[in-house]
Amino acid sequence: MHQLQQRSGEGIVIKYFTANDGNHEEVKALGAHRDDHYMFFMMEKGSVSLMVDFQEIHTAGTGLYYILPGQVHHVLNNPMAEGWFVAVDTSLVPPDYRAVFEDRLILQQPHLLSQPMAQQCRSLLTLLNDKYTEDTNGSFYLPVIHSLLQSFIGLVATCYSTTCNQRLQLSRPVQLSAQFKKLLTQHVRTIKSPSAYAAKLNVSESYLNEVLKKTTGMPVSYWILQEVMLEARRLLYYSQLNVKEIAHTLGYEDHTYFSKLFKKAAGNTPLTFRGGYRK
Repeated sequence: MHQLQQRSGEGIVIKYFTANDGNHEEVKALGAHRDDHYMFFMMEKGSVSLMVDFQEIHTAGTGLYYILPGQVHHVLNNPMAEGWFVAVDTSLVPPDYRAVFEDRLILQQPHLLSQPMAQQCRSLLTLLNDKYTEDTNGSFYLPVIHSLLQSFIGLVATCYSTTCNQRLQLSRPVQLSAQFKKLLTQHVRTIKSPSAYAAKLNVSESYLNEVLKKTTGMPVSYWILQEVMLEARRLLYYSQLNVKEIAHTLGYEDHTYFSKLFKKAAGNTPLTFRGGYRK
């Protein structure tokens, strides 16, 4: 599981890649892996083939694609593509946009862009990259790049919310996994028990665990903890609540236990995380 915090303290990495810049070989050398963050791509030209959650994805021309946190993926061919790559901390993706990206019962497909929409995305990404590479100590550095970033994500969400891509037939495990993820998003502050989610889905806990391991590689408890930590990061970033109040908001009476849990999952304390994002 590759972690964005090891590459960036701003919650974002943005690059323009070309067929000859060496980044393609670096990515291909990674092999199959997961990331704990979103990855968005805007292809300008060329083509590339990916394996995402064991399904082949082929994209060519000018278009968008994204990879969700936790999805297993790797490059299949020697890509001859040019365009933009943006890695984004999940806590910077607004819930309404996440619903568009995550509440899909099929694997997301590439979205071809019209010329006007392609120009809007290109202009926004160019401006975002310009601001991202400026002096990080400048006034309002983080708020500006995060605002531009969310504008771009909003354009991507707009495209995917109106797309009419052909729907694929889903297996029962994939459908159940999607239903679990939706329930988890709705109830994570109040329900932490795998058996409770299994009961809501009218299946046994062992079957739900089996399904999640088959479709995502991780058990129910792992995804509950990931969603709890996501909510915690959002509250640390967006709210003025102290750590004790955040712990109580998320259903933990013992804030010391919550802090230890956060540090184990995120690699730093809640206050360190907040300080890093509000510099």
